[in-house]
Formats: sequence, structure tokens, C-alpha cells
Amino acid sequence: MTSTLIISDLHLGSGSGSDLLRLPALREPLLKAVQDVERVVLLGDVLELRHGPVREAMTAARPFFEDLGEALGGGELIMTLGNHDHALIEPWLAARGAEADPGPLKAEQLLEPQEVSHSFTRIAEWCAPARLRVAYPGIWIREDVYAMHGHYLDCHLTVPTLERLSVGLMSRLLRRPASGFEGADDYEAMGAPVFAWRDAVARDTHTGATLNGMATVTAWQALGGADSNGRAPGRRRPGGTVRAISRRAQRTAIRAGFPLAVGALNRLGIGPIRPDISASELRRAGLEAMGEVAARLDLGDAYVIFGHTHRAGPFPGDDQAEWRGRGGARLINCGSWTYAAIFMDHSGSQNPYWPGVAAIVGPYGPPTLLRLLEGHTRADFVAARSSPA
Repeated sequence: MTSTLIISDLHLGSGSGSDLLRLPALREPLLKAVQDVERVVLLGDVLELRHGPVREAMTAARPFFEDLGEALGGGELIMTLGNHDHALIEPWLAARGAEADPGPLKAEQLLEPQEVSHSFTRIAEWCAPARLRVAYPGIWIREDVYAMHGHYLDCHLTVPTLERLSVGLMSRLLRRPASGFEGADDYEAMGAPVFAWRDAVARDTHTGATLNGMATVTAWQALGGADSNGRAPGRRRPGGTVRAISRRAQRTAIRAGFPLAVGALNRLGIGPIRPDISASELRRAGLEAMGEVAARLDLGDAYVIFGHTHRAGPFPGDDQAEWRGRGGARLINCGSWTYAAIFMDHSGSQNPYWPGVAAIVGPYGPPTLLRLLEGHTRADFVAARSSPA
């Protein structure tokens, strides 16, 4: 049986320069690992299409696909889609919606590139001799292992991220609460309109912080998640300047009003959400929401590999009970290949947000996680931001 390597959240073409795989030196550990498997799955948010035009992300991604195809040789490459590259699957979804009787959207649709979009046809050419296929919203790796990006979890998330509020508003307008969802069609009905609007804005121009995600990071900093250097509360350097005092005053005001704002959103029917954006709550709520998705997609007690939250696991020391969905699904997150200083602390490569994690699925046994960038440092990642691809 085929061995499969799975990675998620590459965000190739990111306007912030956080996409590490655009650099040959940081691709090397992954390409070496690829030579030992027969199949690679890119688990969504492969391209960053919210920061600017598709053509720019495609240009940035081409060297990666060419190197990956060469390393994989005659093997198979599967791409799924997430919320940041949903535009690549939209042509197929639109064509499907025009059919007289498309039937329900199953947990796995396995498609040839030319069936989906012109962009996928180009990617298939770049990654030859590897064979590219597209899976949406996910793919069964084995009969007991299912993989998907995980963006559906935003519909059940209790953390008030911009994505959660967007799909919550759509759910309220359409009067389709997430508590009644029964399959992939319900999730698409809530998320696709939100994604399409953002994709349309980014099609011909670069987007601002509100749409490309930086506003969420700024808000998280202001509310005490971490400061601009990525240090957790309590680790900030003491500051006595007028500017530092002003910043602290602004944060205090924002924190005081935050619970009130969350309460108002809940009363408007956009929740349920909670006024807690701590790192521990992001992990707990994300896992609970993904477990809910697994149950509503009827995945049973399968291993469910996902990305989206960029928090890999479970690792030793994690509460294993948190990683079990209410329907029995055994959750595994394969992290990301982007560098976000805000989530870094002094634990180095053992930090669950450290980039470069991959999941390996063999013929039998539980999937395992590999830290492929464990030998690199934060300085390597910071340097990547200012280095040309």
C-alpha cells in the first residue's frame, strides 16, 4: 500500500513573505522526505490568493511545484483547497451547481486538473512527471484515515476570529444555523459566498490588512494574545515612555470593551462565541469545532488529518482527550509551512506552531508527525521574509 506525506498551509505567494517554501534552502528537507513516499497531499491554503492577484501567487509557486514534481517522480500529487485558495475550486463548484441534479457534495470528490480550472491545468504541467489530481473537500488516504484542510471548522468555532464572524453572519442571514448542518453542502453554502467576495477583491489588486488577515493578528495583540515580538503576556520588556503608556491604555480600553462586543454579537445571533482568544482557547476551541465537523461529515472514528489552525499536534504533553471528536474521530493537525512570530516563544522547534510539520501515513498503524524544519532557527525564517524567492 502507498505511503503518503501530507503537509498543509503553504500560503505560497504570501504578501507578508511568511511562505517559507518559496526558498530553495527551506524546500530541501521536504523534498528529501518526498523521495521516500509514493504520494504527497497538499492539504489546502497551498496558494495565498487573498493578498493579491492569482497570477502573482502562481508565479511565486511555480518553482516549488517544479521541484516537488521532480522529487516525487512518477508518484501522485493530490491537492485539496482551503479558505485562502478556494478560488481554484470555484469554477468546478459553479459548474456543478448548474447541473440539473448534482446530488449531495460527498466527503471526497477526486477530480482531474482539467475538470477543475485553468490554474490546475498549469500546475499539473509544472509538477510533471508527478501526476496531479484534485480532491475536495478532502480525501480518504486509507479506509480509516481522512484528510481535509479544515476550514469548515470555522462554522462551529467559539473564538471570534474574522472568519468565524463572517460565516456566522452568513448563517444568520440565510437562517441556517451550524447546529443543523448535515453535510459538506451546508458548509459550502455558508463559506463559499464569503470566500468568493474576498477572492474577487484580491483578483486585480493587493488587499489591505482587514482582508488579508493582519487585522486579526493586530487585534489579538491588542487583546493580550502576544505583543508585536511574539512574546506572551508577562514577557514584555518594561517600558516607561509616553508611547508605551499610551499603547497600554489603548489595550486596556479594548480589553474592557471586548466582552461587551462579544455579548452583542451573540444577541444578534452571530455566535455562539466567547470572549477568550488565548492560545489555549484557540487550541481547545479549534479541536472541538473540528470534531464537530468530523461528526457531521459522518467520518466515524477515523483518523482525521487537517491544517487550517497552524497548530500541529497532538504532541507529547498535549491532552489526548482534546484530540478526540464527539463522534470518535481521532484528530491530527499537520501545522503549517509559514512563519508567524506572534506564536513563537522560547521553546524553539518544540513549539507546536513551529513551521515545517508533515504527517506520514503508512500502510497501517497511526499516522505520525515529522518536524522537517527542526534543524532550522527563527533567524532562518526571519531572513526568509526579506529574501527573494
